[in-house]
Amino acid sequence: MAAGARPDPRFYQTAILFGLLVYGRLALEFDITAGRTAVLVVSALAAQWVGTRLSRLPRFDPLSALISAFSLTLLLRTSDWWLAAAAAVIAIASKFVVRRQGKHLFNPTNLALVVLLLLTDRVWVSPGQWGSLAWFAFLMACLGGLVVTRAARADVTLGFLATFAALQIGRAAWLGDPIAIPLHRLENGGLLLFAFFMISDPMTIPNRKGARIGYAITVAIVAFLWHFALFKPNGLVWALFFCTPLVPIIDRIWPGEKFEWRPQPPAVARARH
Repeated sequence: MAAGARPDPRFYQTAILFGLLVYGRLALEFDITAGRTAVLVVSALAAQWVGTRLSRLPRFDPLSALISAFSLTLLLRTSDWWLAAAAAVIAIASKFVVRRQGKHLFNPTNLALVVLLLLTDRVWVSPGQWGSLAWFAFLMACLGGLVVTRAARADVTLGFLATFAALQIGRAAWLGDPIAIPLHRLENGGLLLFAFFMISDPMTIPNRKGARIGYAITVAIVAFLWHFALFKPNGLVWALFFCTPLVPIIDRIWPGEKFEWRPQPPAVARARH
């Protein structure tokens, strides 16, 4: 790694997701088979390779493809292997096809879930209830990732979680429910996957810090209303899908520095100016 360059956060994210997959399968008996995991991983890597060749990119980068594959393994449920493969291909292909101003528009995992939910009734999204101990361990790992990698987009994750938690607790207080009810709802592995690996995708969020926080708050409000005003499932998935097209508009009104997974070290950056 070049001196002065920060580590790529995706290494840590990939390790967290892989560790969760192994622990979930062996200790928590997640409904995750080795075959389905292999289908998702191979399909995602193959789609990434094809996209790299067709786009004439200088190198094959498997990290984002692995993150999408592992996320889909944890969230997507289907009895048909070909739908799992289709989800991986849709996710990775969207990065190369659905783009604007050098960024892919939709989070790949989010878009794949939405497309399949719209097109077939043979897939569903796992709510990810893992129990308090596993949830807390995953939370600590994810927060550790923010510290270790100094992720530049942690404001989105923390802003979303704070808003979503406040809305849940506020609703319970309004209804006179015990605090245990919203806390139990917040102990959801799917919520952590969403907050740390989907809404925080730096390639699909506003570039400016204040705009990112406002965007995170908006997504949290839409997800909350989807759940508790419309009483529909998968509020997190749909909220992100509906709010993502706002990002190009936000970037145009409030421009900011574009994120790069591999920023140039300070010496190179100064030499270019």
